[in-house]
Amino acid sequence: MDIINNPTFAPTKDVYNEIDPLLDFNWRTIEPLQIRPFKPRYHLTMALQNTTMSELVAVDKTYVDRINLRRQLIKDRPNDVLAANPSIVPAVNEFHAWMFGTYLPSRYSSMFKLIPASYPGTSAQLLNCITSETIPISAEDAVLSLRLLGEHIDTDFLFLLPSESPTDQGKYKLEGFITCFPSGFDTPKKLNLKLAEIHAPVPGYGAKIEKSMDRFFATLPTGKIVLRTNWSITTNTNLFSLGGNHLYEGEEAVEEMVNIDETVLRCERQTLHRLPKSQALVFAFRTYQYPIRAVKEEGSGEALADAIDGLSSGSVPGMAVYKRGVVWGRAVKAFLRT
Repeated sequence: MDIINNPTFAPTKDVYNEIDPLLDFNWRTIEPLQIRPFKPRYHLTMALQNTTMSELVAVDKTYVDRINLRRQLIKDRPNDVLAANPSIVPAVNEFHAWMFGTYLPSRYSSMFKLIPASYPGTSAQLLNCITSETIPISAEDAVLSLRLLGEHIDTDFLFLLPSESPTDQGKYKLEGFITCFPSGFDTPKKLNLKLAEIHAPVPGYGAKIEKSMDRFFATLPTGKIVLRTNWSITTNTNLFSLGGNHLYEGEEAVEEMVNIDETVLRCERQTLHRLPKSQALVFAFRTYQYPIRAVKEEGSGEALADAIDGLSSGSVPGMAVYKRGVVWGRAVKAFLRT
């Protein structure tokens, strides 16, 4: 069944243009979302929830600091944070036009203002009221579009298309990205890879969720957007991390001295949706960091310590190694439980 083009699965309303506005939104007073997705036992599942297109991008009082960091990374390490294959250019251009022409001025009208074309031959622009910069609403250069997305939105975006190989029918490949805050993975090395290849290091992925992931990506209809969250512990506060947050097969697991003041609970709020014209999939994630001291002080210390124990007692015991729990676990649990 062609789910994507079947009218039965068409959105009941124009979810891409009917964005719920946040009236009188003051980003300076908005606290970051507090995500606590850990559970007593870790089970590898898709764990998807339905959400709305209006909830795609979250903004809070960290906006300026994090945008400045993103801009520095884009300037200093462009080859590490963005790339676009020719095949993904239409999708990136489509997303650029929608994000800057519809989503941001509709959702966050106090931060982003549309500037109509002033006379024939000119184009409409978007004013970022926080940075006092204008952004073209249409662009044909995908690399420029990705850079602008990274410079104005504190969310990372990855663009996927179906593989053109007859033997990989229905399987999706990464064709472009802007990822300023990767958590221990080198995004450029993931370019051109299928989902299973991207997730090859993840324990249990092939046995537990590979088929369901491929099926879900292939059949996600336009107008539907899904949400999931994850969590990890890192013994550094680096938002940009191409490596070091995971332990791979063959690497030695040595317990380390942990500096609690540099240790954070790192969570990602991830979404997936399909673009209506190009039919490309957009995987987006916003990264949050919470000092371990703050997690303990709020009263969640015991629950997080139990979840760390639960990494090795859930459906994929190897997750305790993959997430480096065998390296930092004893020290972090001792702190959380004292």
